[in-house]
Amino acid sequence: MISCTEFIPLYSELFKFLEKKGGYQEVLRYWKYISDTYVETLLGTLVDQKGMEGCWEYWTRALNEEAADFTMTYDEKLQEITFEMHHCPSKGLLMKLGYMEPYHAYCEHCAVIYEPVLNRRGIAQQRDHSRTDEAACSSRLYYMENHNG
Repeated sequence: MISCTEFIPLYSELFKFLEKKGGYQEVLRYWKYISDTYVETLLGTLVDQKGMEGCWEYWTRALNEEAADFTMTYDEKLQEITFEMHHCPSKGLLMKLGYMEPYHAYCEHCAVIYEPVLNRRGIAQQRDHSRTDEAACSSRLYYMENHNG
């Protein structure tokens, strides 16, 4: 069976192709399509059924399938999940490849594909992409009505 990580260089090249053909808006349109179809079906259904625990289930499975180096915590009382991506296998792979340049906004797909699905269910996603040049990032999920500023 082919690992999902085998497709990472292809995704990066696809994003570049789409931007060349239709600008960054075309890349956003593609990501929105993924969000509205694939992510809505998988993540959306889990959140509808299990709330924040559905988020935990989705990302635990996805990040382990990708062999990510991450720490994820779930505060049940606050209904908040935090992720610390120590090393993203996707961005890390792209940075190691010597024969291609990674798509300049590769990491932005995470916000574009997940946030609409979560927001429709009252969940906010706060992201820190300040370390993507190190293949690292962090994020926090929380219910909007529980947020104190």
